[in-house]
Amino acid sequence: MLIVILSLVAFLSVLFITPYVIRYFRFVGIVTTDVHKKGKPLVPHSAGVPLTVGIMGGLFFYAFLKVFLLKDLSNLINIFAAASTILVIMFVGFIDDINTKQMKVKGYIEGKRGLKAWQKPLLTIPAAIPLMAIMAGDTSMSLPLLGTINFGILYPLLIVPIGVVGASNMVNMLGGFNGLEAGMGLVYTLSLGIFAYLHGEIVAAIVFLVTFGSLLAILKYNFYPAKILAGDSLTYTLGAVVACGAIIGNMEKATLITMLPFLIQGALKFYSKFKLGYFASDLGILKRDGTIQCKYSNIYSWTHLMMKFNLTERQIVLGMIIVQAVFASLPFLLF
Repeated sequence: MLIVILSLVAFLSVLFITPYVIRYFRFVGIVTTDVHKKGKPLVPHSAGVPLTVGIMGGLFFYAFLKVFLLKDLSNLINIFAAASTILVIMFVGFIDDINTKQMKVKGYIEGKRGLKAWQKPLLTIPAAIPLMAIMAGDTSMSLPLLGTINFGILYPLLIVPIGVVGASNMVNMLGGFNGLEAGMGLVYTLSLGIFAYLHGEIVAAIVFLVTFGSLLAILKYNFYPAKILAGDSLTYTLGAVVACGAIIGNMEKATLITMLPFLIQGALKFYSKFKLGYFASDLGILKRDGTIQCKYSNIYSWTHLMMKFNLTERQIVLGMIIVQAVFASLPFLLF
């Protein structure tokens, strides 16, 4: 019941503040091209800002209840470490989002320019410090073929930063369609939250399910036709949530299986870099009948695969949500 209340607090916080954020972003020019719409309108983006407000609202309300009502200080250090990591990561994504200069690649509009590819992982490294400082997680990990390995001091100093940087940039590799990032996030935060709860990892469950509540409200404004686009602030924030939940909840294996669509996406993106000389875009070309046409003959992204079936933007997003739901169910079957 407590987790439901926290998720509701997050949901209502996002539902209330997002319209104000949309108006403010439009006023100050934090907008980008919605390339899959007729006329290619400029739409406010960086939905990770109101999303993070909701996540912080839920986590801090939990801290308030623990301190002032329950008189219990347990778990708070993990909650505040997770909150710090999520805030730093969101800020990096927001810095990327405010560079709204529009960019063309091979003659096609690709939206905002943002940070350079090497700058993003570099700037996300400091976000791991809060989790490293509290020695979050269990230093022993069960790995395929190798069995259980105790990494000792290498876990907080090496594995944790790799996990935070890797997760935030991994989630950022797939997007560009109204509701895609938030819709897939809705599925994996719910499944990982339930998985954590069933295995007694309450703090991880709170982090995931508070994010689920926030995403549920964001989708009201981000789903087709979107009033606010995701931006890197949202994808980076979701990556931080995944890393925090996995590390604090000692559920790295279940998280990796759930997030396999993004690992596959990463492999496809690096294949495109090898094949084309640059990272292929997830975006397509809007046709007169409303379907999205792929720009490439080969498949370099999950979205390219979906485009081969002559789907509309809404159908592509729903298809990817189903794909994510299939992978999200695997940990419950395997463990």
